[in-house]
Amino acid sequence: MMKQNTSDFSAVPHLGVAIIPIFLTIGLLAIQIFYYDDFTPHIALAIGFAITALVGWYQGLRWQEIEAGAFRVLHIAMPSIATLIVVGMLVSTWIASGTVPTLIYYGLALIDPSWFLAATMLLCSLVSLSIGSSWTTVGTVGLALVGIGYAFGIPAYWTAGAVVSGAFFGDKVSPLSDTTNLAAAVTETNVFAHIRNMMPTTIPAMLIALTIYAVIGGTSSADPSQLAHITDIRQGLEAQFELGFLPLLPLGVVMALAFCKVAPIPALFTGFILGALVAVHQYSYNLNEILTFAHSGFKIETGTQALDSLLNRGGVSSMTWVITLMMFALAFGGALERTGCLESVVSAIMRTTRRFRGLQTNAILTSIATNAVSGDVYLSIALPGRMFGSEYDKLGYSRLNLSRAIEEGGTLVSPLIPWNAGGAFVMGTLGLAVAPGDYSALLYIPLAFACWLSPAIGILYAQTGWFSLRASQPTQDEASPAPSAAHS
Repeated sequence: MMKQNTSDFSAVPHLGVAIIPIFLTIGLLAIQIFYYDDFTPHIALAIGFAITALVGWYQGLRWQEIEAGAFRVLHIAMPSIATLIVVGMLVSTWIASGTVPTLIYYGLALIDPSWFLAATMLLCSLVSLSIGSSWTTVGTVGLALVGIGYAFGIPAYWTAGAVVSGAFFGDKVSPLSDTTNLAAAVTETNVFAHIRNMMPTTIPAMLIALTIYAVIGGTSSADPSQLAHITDIRQGLEAQFELGFLPLLPLGVVMALAFCKVAPIPALFTGFILGALVAVHQYSYNLNEILTFAHSGFKIETGTQALDSLLNRGGVSSMTWVITLMMFALAFGGALERTGCLESVVSAIMRTTRRFRGLQTNAILTSIATNAVSGDVYLSIALPGRMFGSEYDKLGYSRLNLSRAIEEGGTLVSPLIPWNAGGAFVMGTLGLAVAPGDYSALLYIPLAFACWLSPAIGILYAQTGWFSLRASQPTQDEASPAPSAAHS
């Protein structure tokens, strides 16, 4: 008869068994994404969890133990899930207060034909950083900039490269971004510490990209009629909002709190409260309207479709898709971890990787490979984030190295893969259709310099040991990592 103390179960499945739930889940996701053209991986991940549970049962684990493994990871991620809820509230009030509109309005003033590409990257960076959404930036300001670039005589793939570099840079380092919070959640690190640790790769990549765009420049002339896109947006913002210093106060306070290492939830909630107070002061919104914005998002009709698309967003309800996806992905990862499947796969990888440089490189490449195979940026962050965490602990390196690696291979590589959700969105939105025999539209991929330079620099740092944090006591206090299931 089987012993009942299965909580002490420590057997690790053979690699051939361990990869079954991973490969079947990725295959199911691939069918859903590529065959059915459906980018909602939630149920596929739930089925993956069920397959993993069957593998655990085969290994001798009870359901309660598998369930506990999933809930343990979900418990660890609860602060990041709560952060996303606060972010949804904050975004809506920052739009209502004029914080986001002010940033966009003055950012648009940067547009100049003679340095159009550099201005494009800077503007998209500013917008994406302020709203935490690369897709919204690409679909609104980015779309207008491609039209303006065409009028300047600049090929669409050059403009698209600058748009993608800027938009996904902002998404990567914004505390409002879902992928930024997801990377921090799956690696059990503090989101602001995670953002700070991305600077050694992000800043050089952005400076190199900006230098290239500045050298390429733009043109000295333009058709004024093509500037109507930007003019309409600026006039719409000016007509609807009180622009100036006061709307920027919530952003300044949050950045100051982040710099002072205040925890994300109280810092962002302070920003939400300040945004609500500015909105009430500037536009006399009542309490019910503020609460409605916080829950359902800001709503406005400016008469300009691109501007409405940019501003009508935010609210807790806007985060439910991402939050539920995080919960499915993290539960799947927790089950893989508790059943020993992750340990088996990682052990196979680590048999040829004994040092930090190999581990960090493998984390980046695994995230890129997951991005390419699954077509989903969230899985490319969640899966490697759970797979490699304990190995960083064993080698004595901070998990902040891992969170940076999966952001580089996940968030930044997503728009560079045409069949990925991010790449398909970029190509479809910016009109980069691939004609038979003409693949010039795909040139935006190598021209999105910041997106591929960042993981390349990350691999360089991994090989040299530069900017590779050890697991010192202050870092552990910031990251607050919990013990791995493999060690329990």
